[in-house]
Amino acid sequence: MLRPLPMESQPVSQRYALTESDPHRDLDAFAAAVSSGLDARPKTLPCRFLYDERGSELFEEICEIPEYYLTRAERRLLEEHADSIASKLPARVALVELGSGSSSKTRLLIEALLRRQSRLRYLPIDISRSILEESAEALLADYRGLEIHAIAGEYQDGLRHVRRETRVPKLVAWLGSNVGNFDRHSAARFLRGIREVLSDADRVLVGIDLRKEADRLLRAYDDGAGVTARFNLNLLDRINRELDGGFDLTRFAHRAEWREEEGRVKLGLESREAQAVAIKAIDRVVRFEKGEHIHTEDSYKYDLSEIDALARAAGLALDQRWLEPSLGYSLNLLRPA
Repeated sequence: MLRPLPMESQPVSQRYALTESDPHRDLDAFAAAVSSGLDARPKTLPCRFLYDERGSELFEEICEIPEYYLTRAERRLLEEHADSIASKLPARVALVELGSGSSSKTRLLIEALLRRQSRLRYLPIDISRSILEESAEALLADYRGLEIHAIAGEYQDGLRHVRRETRVPKLVAWLGSNVGNFDRHSAARFLRGIREVLSDADRVLVGIDLRKEADRLLRAYDDGAGVTARFNLNLLDRINRELDGGFDLTRFAHRAEWREEEGRVKLGLESREAQAVAIKAIDRVVRFEKGEHIHTEDSYKYDLSEIDALARAAGLALDQRWLEPSLGYSLNLLRPA
């Protein structure tokens, strides 16, 4: 009788699977969001639509610019504490990652987990199929004990698959301070959604940026090389590509504003002049006044008491926290309360 090959000996193609959401559904959702958002007062577009293929590439560039300290801070914490994080988990786990991107920092977690268990099932969830495929190819080449089931879609698409992942306990990693893209109420609601798919043995690892001086924050979201501006403006270019829009990107400017009382960096695009823009796929002409903004993204910052309150509101409790004090960043291991 033939025995199955151990995972370490299996061809890469047998250690990789991809599930993708319906692209037609995604385009319909984008069109609906553009139609309603540009009709609103003030105008707004959901930040999740920043991350098409080009947007995801630009965000990877942002993570490497000197001003964007968040990636450096999180990498330092994982370099120093990945083994400690792994030691807090059951002897064998599966790793789930929300918004995985290139998975560059996640390698540190993967390596720590593979030092404790010979095999690891990894479920990266990202909106960009191309970046999932590129990162999976590199990871599978480097880690013979790794099996990947990638999910190309939005967070909710991924969580439906996570609910079915019951063979071993799970570590759900939500890194990059992506929780900051949600307002505080929505962040708690989303974390409650994660809590609902967890067993008592599962854990959540959340990277959260801390409140700090305005100058450092604004440089991170409006860098000197203009990478963040290109990332933000790509949203208008996406409307041009996918919805036959008529945006002239030179007639809009990237803007970042720190709101201390709310604890958030507010990002948007400002119309440099009065203008009208046709978007043929939704049969709309959108009018802008000079100086009018489209709100595109928020990045909420937390102090430690706010993180604790966020966890409680989501039905979670702090297991352990690791801090990078020089850059003001935290990793928070949470358990079901």
